[in-house]
Amino acid sequence: MDHFLYRDGVLHAEDVPLPEIAASVGTPAYVYSAATLLRHLRLFDEALAPLPHLVCYAVKAAGNVAILKLLGDAGAGMDVVSEGEYRRARAAGIPGERIVFSGVGKTRAEMAHVLRNGIRQINLESEPEMRALSEIAASMGVEVPVTVRVNPDVDAKTHEKISTGLAENKFGIPIARARAVYAEIARLPGLRAVGIDVHIGSQLTDLQPFREAYAKVADLTMALRADGHRIERLDLGGGLGIPYARSNLAPPLPSDYGALVRETVGHLGCEIEIEPGRLIAGNAGILLASVVWRKGGEGRDFLILDAAMNDLVRPAMYGAHHDIVPLHEPAPGAETAPYDVVGPVCETGDTFCKARELPHVPEGGVLAFRSAGAYGATMASEYNARPLVPEVLVQGSDWAVIRPRPSYEEMIGREAIPDWLAAP
Repeated sequence: MDHFLYRDGVLHAEDVPLPEIAASVGTPAYVYSAATLLRHLRLFDEALAPLPHLVCYAVKAAGNVAILKLLGDAGAGMDVVSEGEYRRARAAGIPGERIVFSGVGKTRAEMAHVLRNGIRQINLESEPEMRALSEIAASMGVEVPVTVRVNPDVDAKTHEKISTGLAENKFGIPIARARAVYAEIARLPGLRAVGIDVHIGSQLTDLQPFREAYAKVADLTMALRADGHRIERLDLGGGLGIPYARSNLAPPLPSDYGALVRETVGHLGCEIEIEPGRLIAGNAGILLASVVWRKGGEGRDFLILDAAMNDLVRPAMYGAHHDIVPLHEPAPGAETAPYDVVGPVCETGDTFCKARELPHVPEGGVLAFRSAGAYGATMASEYNARPLVPEVLVQGSDWAVIRPRPSYEEMIGREAIPDWLAAP
């Protein structure tokens, strides 16, 4: 469910008509619904309510500090994968004790920074990282809570580029190595093992891979406790999918996922951490784009938009689907026609969809890409010297620009010509 609905024939974000935002901010632009973000966070809290838990929102999904503050004020923790994301979370007022540091390529500088400024735990991804963190923590005279991300070799049955739990993937330590790794942690200074971490992929639409992974984590928990380790937390990752096409069957609900967690690991007495990103932010955001030209081609017609792959890369990168709707609701039975919806970037890959049945939208008309809140703005770039897309947050009848579109002067002004290239 989201809060982008037609009212009197006009698409609204909560109580704000979207044509108002498009006219004021221009297009392309991302628009987020605070009510949807909070609703989805609450669904996870309710699903895990019988167990001690912390929902750590995955900052990489949509990392604007206004979104982080909204969720943090509602009690969310944060899952970060870089110093930059950590700094964003702290700028949003999230205390260090509610931030989990994940990621396969943490640098020594990043690890030192979070130790100086406060962290709930660091999820270790490799043995070299483990030893480096021990050296850093010992040199600072601190002890850092850690988990080990184990790779359970479970097929998440998702897109190959977002699968993270197979033996061939770069993430985590083979689960067969876990007992030896935890034994080494117990000997190393500056580290205190508090739990186990697992994450098998993103956009999962079936609970069975979770069931297989969590069963392995439960067995490992018992084995590690038998070895003398205090396993108090289980970080179960994120990955629950969302329905990108409204015509498709919906993926499992957070309540279904919560029931699975209770069934597979609830008996262990551990605090549960989860790291949802897509399910919280995905349906909470849309991308507004205007039709620049309607172009006829050989056997096909094109809608050329002012949004491009640099604004929303998911279709080009993953072949991802987004429902596309006009801001003004078509009349019942309105005629449709197949269009290739494309952007202005000089790449054939700058294509959002092919032969999509859409109602007539005139040049200058505005379309909305649904379910674009996750991995939209965070993956945007300035390719083709196109300014970064702005972001807008709506709450009830209020709305505000939370990231402005930079001017061309601001964009170019970040660059510098060296003295030896300056004109004489």
